[in-house]
Amino acid sequence: MSNDETPPGPRASRRAAKPRKRRRGLKITLGVLLVLLLATGGTLYWLYSQLDGNIKGVDINKALGEDRPEKLPTSGQNLLVLGSDSRAGAENKELGGGGSVSGARSDTAMVVHIPEGRSKAVAVSIPRDTLVTRPECVKDDGSTVAGKERVMFNSVYAQAGPACVVKTVEKMSGVRVDHYLEINFAGFKDLVDAIGGVTVDVPQDIDDKASGLHLAAGPQKLDGTESLAYVRTRHGIGDGSDLGRIGLQQQFLMALLSEVKSQDLLGSPANSYKIAKSATQSLTTDSSLASLTSLAEFARSMNGVDPASMETIMLPVAYDKIDPNRVIASEPQSGQLWKAIREDTTIPEEAKKSPATGG
Repeated sequence: MSNDETPPGPRASRRAAKPRKRRRGLKITLGVLLVLLLATGGTLYWLYSQLDGNIKGVDINKALGEDRPEKLPTSGQNLLVLGSDSRAGAENKELGGGGSVSGARSDTAMVVHIPEGRSKAVAVSIPRDTLVTRPECVKDDGSTVAGKERVMFNSVYAQAGPACVVKTVEKMSGVRVDHYLEINFAGFKDLVDAIGGVTVDVPQDIDDKASGLHLAAGPQKLDGTESLAYVRTRHGIGDGSDLGRIGLQQQFLMALLSEVKSQDLLGSPANSYKIAKSATQSLTTDSSLASLTSLAEFARSMNGVDPASMETIMLPVAYDKIDPNRVIASEPQSGQLWKAIREDTTIPEEAKKSPATGG
């Protein structure tokens, strides 16, 4: 099912009386949000030991073997963060995900690079419609999926599983993925509801007949279902492509982080537990992070990452000449971008420009 078809439920358009505030700071990614969320309650993690079983683990090292890029020459880290569009289960049927359909797609994908010193971070969003070469992969059941050229990036998850997504990213970028984080969209909805909703500054009127999302421009407080529709809408913003939606996702996640930080989680163990439960129930990580203790320790190691110093960019892409509904990594920009990450050096401004967006 298309991401455009998630019904948020009827809601009348509304405009806040307050003037729009200029968005400040740089954007943050879903994976870093989850890490910082758990870090916020890090001093209470012993209360959540019973939640360890909620976190699912994927043994990336075992699945990928030795044929992988070299680790960074510094103490920097690279995370692959996925937002999966699950189409199985009653909760996803309610969200328009299919319910009786098995499998999932990696609807949102970001490579989060944390340079040496862990005082800043940059996230590279990979458009879901990017055509890539999928390498030969071994699935969880031991069967082999043959390599194939010109497949949509978000199809790799459904065809061969999360380890193959990691392998595809490593092959296309030459960047070693140190950690893997995934949250499904049903869990995303529950997380938003657990914190009481998120206020976003809607950049323009959205009237998406495909999903039923109708919002007026200006500050709006969204519940979980509306938030899910907001980050998934395509026809409601820009030219209707995935490229415009990436901007909404990045903007929303910054607002979500701000909402979490504004709440007194340390002063409310019950609320902290509720939020941690929502996060862990929908979270999958690499096996080295698949416990609340490990995740909290990793989060504390990132305490020096200031959201104001973070940067989110999109992988430079150009429209495919054969299929204009798809995009391909643009050269030399994407090569320069991945090279800077591999060497843990500053990303040149030229490497951030994407021909598909004119930027």
